[in-house]
Amino acid sequence: MDILLWGALPYVAFASLVGGLWWRHKYDQFGWTTRSSEVYESTLLNIASPLFHYGILAVLGGHLLGLFVPASWTDAIGISEHGYHLISLFAGTLAGVLAIAGILMLVYRRRTNAPVFRATTGNDKFMYVFLVGNIVLGLTAKLAHSSISSGYNYRETIAPWARSLFTLQPKVDLMNGVPLAYQVHAVVGMFLIAIVPFTRLVHMFSLPLQYFFRPYVVYRSRDPKQLGEVKPRRGWERVDS
Repeated sequence: MDILLWGALPYVAFASLVGGLWWRHKYDQFGWTTRSSEVYESTLLNIASPLFHYGILAVLGGHLLGLFVPASWTDAIGISEHGYHLISLFAGTLAGVLAIAGILMLVYRRRTNAPVFRATTGNDKFMYVFLVGNIVLGLTAKLAHSSISSGYNYRETIAPWARSLFTLQPKVDLMNGVPLAYQVHAVVGMFLIAIVPFTRLVHMFSLPLQYFFRPYVVYRSRDPKQLGEVKPRRGWERVDS
């Protein structure tokens, strides 16, 4: 089971991510979108969307820092283990709470606004459950195994395991003593990575690079008379000489 979860599943999730992105771009380019519903309602969206996106970006940034920056690097710049623990505890909790608050507001908006609800697919509902569930699992794991004075040091187990995946020599034994809450969070996270290309989350891989190279959009004014805004006056029109 350890080999399946920590030695095989990560590569299956990565293969699904890469293969799914290729398939989606080749066969469903017009579906590669968030299917924005701003036209139906924008007041609550303008609050909930930034709240969720800033929160989830901070969550992802914290995961990248915690998993792929060794403790020796933070020690070298003067951040002690306890200092790192406090940053991870408070900043990570705040980011998770912001992301959950934002996505709950988005779900509330979809459920209470009829046009937005009609535009919500079963795929969207499945994605929301999976995403919210994994964020909650991460917060639960962090808070259940942390206090102000100390906490579970995942940089000695989970982080080296995650880095070993890129050497194609996964150190599955490192995950044996990891608390169950962290293990469940990691497994659900890998499933979430696997389904990203098949949900609206695929838009995170979209970069509008063409906007930097497209030609300027030229706007020209039109004669108001042609638009019927000004009634033509009787008599001769003045011609400047």
